[in-house]
Amino acid sequence: MQLIEKAPAKINLGLDTPYHHRDGMEEWNMVMTSVDLADYVEIQALPHHRRIRVASNSGFLPNDQRNLAFQAAHLLQTRFRLKQGVNIRLKKNIPVAAGLGGGSSDAAAVLRGLNQLWGLGLSWRELAELGLQIDSDVPYCVYGRPAHVRGRGERITPLPKLPATWVVLAKPKVSVSTPSILQKIHYDDLDHPDIDALVRAIRNQDIAAMCAVMGNVLEPLTAAKHPEITQLKRQMVKFGAEVAQMSGTGPTVFGLCSKQSRAQRVFNGMKGFCREVYLVRPLP
Repeated sequence: MQLIEKAPAKINLGLDTPYHHRDGMEEWNMVMTSVDLADYVEIQALPHHRRIRVASNSGFLPNDQRNLAFQAAHLLQTRFRLKQGVNIRLKKNIPVAAGLGGGSSDAAAVLRGLNQLWGLGLSWRELAELGLQIDSDVPYCVYGRPAHVRGRGERITPLPKLPATWVVLAKPKVSVSTPSILQKIHYDDLDHPDIDALVRAIRNQDIAAMCAVMGNVLEPLTAAKHPEITQLKRQMVKFGAEVAQMSGTGPTVFGLCSKQSRAQRVFNGMKGFCREVYLVRPLP
């Protein structure tokens, strides 16, 4: 048996970390949404042996235990003492190491797909709790819809769909190591965004209020090392985006536009500054 799971990219409309836990892991307070730029994950169950194979069309990804999709399959196989194996093929469309959660979304797709193929009967909440063992973004990616995300990433509160919005993504030609950015956090120096106000704006379908209170507490840390991020933000606003912000630990910058014609103008303008530019919509 086999199936294909869609694995959409995510963006962080709001990203805050209020404190560290005693084990050094971050407490998160985020608002996230998925967009219609997606990888496709082909999953084929192998009933007669326990081998896990991963292949992709990307030359930048490992296909062994370092790959989050491999880790997702191994986690379910080990937790439930299964003798089945799996072949996983990743058609990568989401840029790698971009702050768009491509690896986490692939892992979440494997969890959802194998839950079905192996007849595990797990709820999305149970899959999200398992996914936290892989990466803090995997629980959100199991759901893949607008959500308020708290805790270590496992507390997912679904939100209404966003007001009518178009999104322009621009990834500069740099890669960012998430651990290297997290190591730079000094909590006394952070400028925390108002995540509660952002959640209220989305619930009220108020795009102006939403744009006014968005923020990413990690953006100054990444931009200090990669000034291209600040330059891309300025260009997006100059071309007409209502707000521009870095996603995750970067380096991808996204701009929001309430009108498609304006988003198209931003998209066209940004292609002169950046090779990887995408015009997408948030998923409901």
